Amino acid sequence: MPVSGDLPEEACPQDESGLIHQRRQKLGRLRAEGRDPFRATSFCRTHLATEIHTDFASLEGATVRVAGRVTAQRRHGKATFADLQDGSGRIQLLFRLDQVGEASYQQAGECDGGDIVGAEGRVVRTKTGEVTVEVSDFQLLAKALRPLPEKWHGLRDVELRYRQRYLDLLTNDESRRVFEARGKVIRALRSFLDERAFLEVETPMMQPLFGGALARPFITHHNTLDIDLYLRIAPELYLKRLIIGGVERVYEIGRVFRNEGISTRHNPEFTMLEAYQAYADYHTMMQLIEGMIARAAQEALGTPSIEYRGRQIDLSRPWRRVTLSQVVAQYAEVDPARIQSEEETRRLCAEKDLPADADIPLSTLINNLFEKFVQPHLIEPTFVLDYPTVISPLARARPDAPDLAERFEPFILGFELGNAFSELNDPDEQRRRFEQQAGRRAQGDAEAHPVDEDYLRALEHGMPPTGGLGLGIDRLVMVLTGAPSIRDVILFPQMRPGGRP
Repeated sequence: MPVSGDLPEEACPQDESGLIHQRRQKLGRLRAEGRDPFRATSFCRTHLATEIHTDFASLEGATVRVAGRVTAQRRHGKATFADLQDGSGRIQLLFRLDQVGEASYQQAGECDGGDIVGAEGRVVRTKTGEVTVEVSDFQLLAKALRPLPEKWHGLRDVELRYRQRYLDLLTNDESRRVFEARGKVIRALRSFLDERAFLEVETPMMQPLFGGALARPFITHHNTLDIDLYLRIAPELYLKRLIIGGVERVYEIGRVFRNEGISTRHNPEFTMLEAYQAYADYHTMMQLIEGMIARAAQEALGTPSIEYRGRQIDLSRPWRRVTLSQVVAQYAEVDPARIQSEEETRRLCAEKDLPADADIPLSTLINNLFEKFVQPHLIEPTFVLDYPTVISPLARARPDAPDLAERFEPFILGFELGNAFSELNDPDEQRRRFEQQAGRRAQGDAEAHPVDEDYLRALEHGMPPTGGLGLGIDRLVMVLTGAPSIRDVILFPQMRPGGRP
């Protein structure tokens, strides 16, 4: 499609403000002539770009209708070629002066890179072998008042990619691939659980009392009820109420919110899968996670393996199983008994040049120690088992070692992907754990679990032995796609205000 006063951005010497001014002038002329480019309410598209390429043998010579965004234009005498990008890929358009007529050819010349158009024409193959739509009619469907980023380099500014994800998706094929993979991962996890008779449910995101994890919540206020509410840090306690209510296999995929720091592995709003199965324990949950992640990889990548630094990592079962004590002794080179008490753990962190201030919770101390010395070594799929009960207030204790919980965390490529355990179903022991956490909270631990009387009342009605798991969808997508930051797998990550638009 010819360009009138607006070269492709990679060749244009003008700054963006000049291009915007030109485009607004064109918009004014179009409206003055009664040809408002935003008047169209729909366009009957018959084929996507990839369908035309794939089915060329049957479509050659047929008339099709395509629609999308113009991304490049090349004029050759009385013929103009344009690249049209739709949600599936790219197709070339060919405008011939003698085919569309002087008026339409002139109107086409008023289009700019980024404009959205609809076109009708025959499917042909050019002399160079390019599958092309030879246009007989076209329509401007929406005017782009701002130019696209420079074609060959896209958005160089990483932060700008996150703030203006729409431009990132338009110019970065890899970014589109990541989010397409994310969609496949979620579909695979959902279908895996559906096939096993799990019921998908929705539980409150605003809760009168937060719980289900050791984390700091976000607080909001409901004006009509005049009460504070908490954005959920986990759906766990509501899902276990459903287990008590007789829903023996249940899961939820949804957003959770934790008022914590932002890093390449943390976003305050993220997506969690939680699943619970009655008459099961944490060994059952290990098998469930092995199967789910292998299925997700197969659906998203076409293989249950991923490549890491030149070698293949097989995500199918069985995964390696090691205890927390074993890996701490092996990689941190310390006596694992030292992380059984808060005082010893704090002293150990100080020795290892890790933060050890009195206001840092025990769970954070252990996590910092683990992240620095152990996690980088957990490349192969690994379950780390048997965490201290004192930092596992909702997990069943091991009968043979009450100081340890029947709990594990899954790791791949050094990423902690979730948390799972045999659920504590003794209401008296759960009350004792809650009260222990409440004491820690009174001492300043903002992440300690509050006493949830309603949940305790539900437990007193009887909950069967149950296995539960939580799986971080964002980190799983990072592992499967090789994304370096959690912001690369969340469409609109949280950003600090005041950055560039």
